[in-house]
Amino acid sequence: MQRPNPLTQSHGTSSEASAWLLLVIPGLIWGASFLFIAEGLRSTGPNGVTFARILIGFLTLSLFPAARKPIARSDWGGVIALGLLWMAFPLSMFPFAEQHVSSAITGMLNGANPLFTAIVAALITRKTPSARILAGLAVGIAGTVLMAIPTIGEGRSDAGGVAMIFAALVCYAFALNIARPLQQRNGALPVIWRAQIVALALTAPLGAPALLSAHWSLTPILCLVALGVFGTGIAFVVMTVAAGQLGATRASGTTFLIPAVALALGVLILHERVALLPVLGGIACVGGAWFMRHVRVAEEVIPHPAPSATAEKLEVARDTLAGE
Repeated sequence: MQRPNPLTQSHGTSSEASAWLLLVIPGLIWGASFLFIAEGLRSTGPNGVTFARILIGFLTLSLFPAARKPIARSDWGGVIALGLLWMAFPLSMFPFAEQHVSSAITGMLNGANPLFTAIVAALITRKTPSARILAGLAVGIAGTVLMAIPTIGEGRSDAGGVAMIFAALVCYAFALNIARPLQQRNGALPVIWRAQIVALALTAPLGAPALLSAHWSLTPILCLVALGVFGTGIAFVVMTVAAGQLGATRASGTTFLIPAVALALGVLILHERVALLPVLGGIACVGGAWFMRHVRVAEEVIPHPAPSATAEKLEVARDTLAGE
């Protein structure tokens, strides 16, 4: 009987631990982003928060040579669209929303991102998903409604905040569908870095004056630096490494941590009050998204004929980079 090799076992354990770190780190960072936004708003307005995080994130990614690799000139149109739909607009909506909605609720509603992405992918391809995917989608949407209804019922401003979050998620959905083919041709980091350049140009006219007129204190400064360095920089790098080593479908599982981390930090650090119904809705939302992902992974195991261009577009919702 052959005895197990301790060195092989140790290497396997180390590899599995590294894989878990690659999955957990982006989810923790993006989940904490909503806390950092709330703290940043204590010193500057929403436009200042957005411009600061994009500027710091851009400078952070600039330190990685892989981000500065050239991309095809023909792909710049898509990059400009990503600068608006993935960076400038949605990253502006979250600080405005958090003026009316708690960071915990904002982060929990962000858990609906995979649902919106799947809906947009189906609309683009004009192909109805399988019955099991639709079931997961229905559960997730029901959970999203449960999260939103109590907040909307608190007043017009809160309803406006929820609408801003949904507008950001719709933009994310279109952006993630655009991003995948661009990233496949050019690599993820070069596309993200250039999209941040576009976003800087779009947010500077309002963001730079907001920073100049801000009333700074230490905690908001540190939170904005963390938001930019980690949330708009390092998390994308780790996510890209995870997708390369583990496969994009498995790596996308990190997004399921975001609502739980945002909820925990909002309640424990900011002392936000969250009713039971939104929490149950958040569980249903993430559960529906997880079920959809589980079904897709199972479907990928079954051999299929070579996919058409339309079918390839539908896979965008499965395995692209995501996050706040």
